[in-house]
Amino acid sequence: MKVAPLHKAFCHHASLFRNVIVHTGQHYDDTMSKVFFDDLELPHPDFFLGVGSGTHAVQTARIMMEFEKVLTEQEPQLVIVVGDVNSTVACSLVSVKLGVPVAHVEAGLRSFDRTMPEEINRMLTDAISEYLFVTEPSGVENLLREGVNENKIFLVGNVMIDSLNLYRKKAQTRSVLKTFGLEAKQFMLVTLHRPSNVDERSSLEKILSIFERLEDRTTIIFPVHPRTRKMLDSFGLSRRAARIKALKLMDPIGYLEFLNLMEHAKLVLTDSGGIQEETTFLGIPCLTMRENTERPITVEVGTNEVCGVDDKLIVQKSLEILNGKQKTGQVPELWDGKTAERIVNILITKLT
Repeated sequence: MKVAPLHKAFCHHASLFRNVIVHTGQHYDDTMSKVFFDDLELPHPDFFLGVGSGTHAVQTARIMMEFEKVLTEQEPQLVIVVGDVNSTVACSLVSVKLGVPVAHVEAGLRSFDRTMPEEINRMLTDAISEYLFVTEPSGVENLLREGVNENKIFLVGNVMIDSLNLYRKKAQTRSVLKTFGLEAKQFMLVTLHRPSNVDERSSLEKILSIFERLEDRTTIIFPVHPRTRKMLDSFGLSRRAARIKALKLMDPIGYLEFLNLMEHAKLVLTDSGGIQEETTFLGIPCLTMRENTERPITVEVGTNEVCGVDDKLIVQKSLEILNGKQKTGQVPELWDGKTAERIVNILITKLT
């Protein structure tokens, strides 16, 4: 979702740039990967590293070893990385050590929680990047506080919103509501996958208890991350989940189908950073099941509320929303669908 708008923006300047796409394979579900590439109208990656799963150290090391081969062969003028996953920091480290400058898209975001692997990835990537493209004002403040030269920092907006804008109409044509027998604004959409929520039995039991207390009030749609389904089975909680009649567990779905569900949901419960941003743009109430967020503008300006892992608070807030009492928000500045265009124009000025 972050690469597609950039790819399209670079294609408009094909005489200036040759744009090469590297898929590390960190998110290694081949079926889902193909669905996302098709949905976002991305070409087949120029390079697929196929690193697969593993511990953070193993995965990061594999990416570095394979990406080094690509850089040695291609000798690029610039490497662009997005987000905060292991691929982000691994490719950045390899690039800088080979003397290739890095541009980090979605720079400066901070949860201030170093127990999150993503926070370490964000901090390290920002420390070694030459161009820092920031989604919200807090990101600029964080980078300046960390001593980053202001000439490297560019507040450009959010490429996730570029994708949402590009494909919103296309998503609206998908018949996902009909497929699952849903009515608009009559269901709650859930997406939970972070280890703090799904890797411990007590956390999963708390999540199921939330669903049990809400099942008389709304249908609950839960596209289940493979990690979450695995943990439900291993903790012996699958039967308990099956007894919640209002809960519909489904396999992961494509970007367009999920966007359609999100836009028609009454509320969203998530632990995903990107979904906090997308719901803010769409004006959909969002309850974040985390103790913090690296995207504070979604709380300060948008529709997001950070509820921690307090099941009573989540149930209370959910019932308030279902009863029509919901937080209203606004779309943050520069979240206008033109972020990728701004990034490419900056790079044209700097590199050509």
